[in-house]
Amino acid sequence: MSTTQIEKAMTAWPQVKAALYMPRNEREYRQLVKLLDRLVDEVGEDENHPLASMMEVLGVLIEKYEDEHVPELA
Repeated sequence: MSTTQIEKAMTAWPQVKAALYMPRNEREYRQLVKLLDRLVDEVGEDENHPLASMMEVLGVLIEKYEDEHVPELA
């Protein structure tokens, strides 16, 4: 990532950080799931959609929370 790209990311981050974070509790987890559902409705299967990678990142954050906090069904 170039210096210019980092500067652009720093400028954009305050607007994005409310949506991209590691959930620490059930409320934050539910917020991310709700956002992911909205993105799925918007993006669908379009891997070229501008928000497709955001949807993927949210999926990883949600999965990590579930792995650590949601008991597996036997």
